[in-house]
Amino acid sequence: MTEASPADGAASDGVRAHHQTPTRLVLVRHAVTAQTGPILSGRLPGIDLSDTGVGQAQAVGERLAALPVSAVYASPIERTRQTAEQIASHHELAVRVLDGVLEADYGEWTGQKIVDLATTDLWKTVQVAPSRARFPGGESIAAMQARMVAALEGVVAAHPGETVVVVSHADPIKAAIAHFTGMHLDLFQRVMVSPASVTVFELGALGAVLCTCNSLGELSEVLSLPTPEPDLEPEREAAR
Repeated sequence: MTEASPADGAASDGVRAHHQTPTRLVLVRHAVTAQTGPILSGRLPGIDLSDTGVGQAQAVGERLAALPVSAVYASPIERTRQTAEQIASHHELAVRVLDGVLEADYGEWTGQKIVDLATTDLWKTVQVAPSRARFPGGESIAAMQARMVAALEGVVAAHPGETVVVVSHADPIKAAIAHFTGMHLDLFQRVMVSPASVTVFELGALGAVLCTCNSLGELSEVLSLPTPEPDLEPEREAAR
């Protein structure tokens, strides 16, 4: 019987780590409010879901009801928490507030009409080169992406192998999609994230797999897919 060397043990641990079940991260944009569309609500307090939004939130809660959700997180804004509560109710969970997935700090743009903002030079930068954009009196889009990704990575670390729902806002979710798919931030405006839509990632030791993006319909087929198995031959060769 040959005793395994420390190096052999480390290699085996590496193979086992790659076999661990990834965390399924379900990103949901909040449902609509009366201001969704014409007004850049940003972090304004006191904006609740409209009647239409309540219906959308109920619908997305029903769509996610069959999932084995272990935790539901939401940004501290009312519209995200109200959407998250409809999801959490199907799983007998309390909504956990997560500051890192908060809407972008639009600074002086907060509460202004989109039609007016669209005439500014900064708006053009936000659309074409968002990595270089900073909102007046607010944060940069790059900073928003960094804190969103950091918050999501924290969720994944806290829930290994579990299914977790995070309810956030359009721009932070788009920025996260760009990061986890390897897309440059300057292209994130090409991603559509609709109200009450669902985007699903599986995040594991070998990276991220985008399972569905901006889904507004049936999810059972996508979410029942087996987790992709990584090719571990290189690791096995290294362990010999």
